[in-house]
Amino acid sequence: MPVICRFLGIIITMYWNDHSPPHFHARYNNFSALIDIKTGKVIKGKFPSKQLKKVDKWRKINMSELKENWKRARKNQTLLPIEALYEEK
Repeated sequence: MPVICRFLGIIITMYWNDHSPPHFHARYNNFSALIDIKTGKVIKGKFPSKQLKKVDKWRKINMSELKENWKRARKNQTLLPIEALYEEK
């Protein structure tokens, strides 16, 4: 399970040859969720709302990179790291 990003205690991963719809996995403390790339909706699992908002902001900023990594994962290619989201001051 390749880690493609870490930010604010959140770990984002993708699996090779994972099932549709295109999604990524997010972990935070004891929470885990599958997040739809296109809609940002939680497909499976639970995630704290505050962190889910941060994941969604990150998802929107990095939509093209997430789609590219999904395509790469489907071809068993190396996944590319995606830039982290940092706290706004």
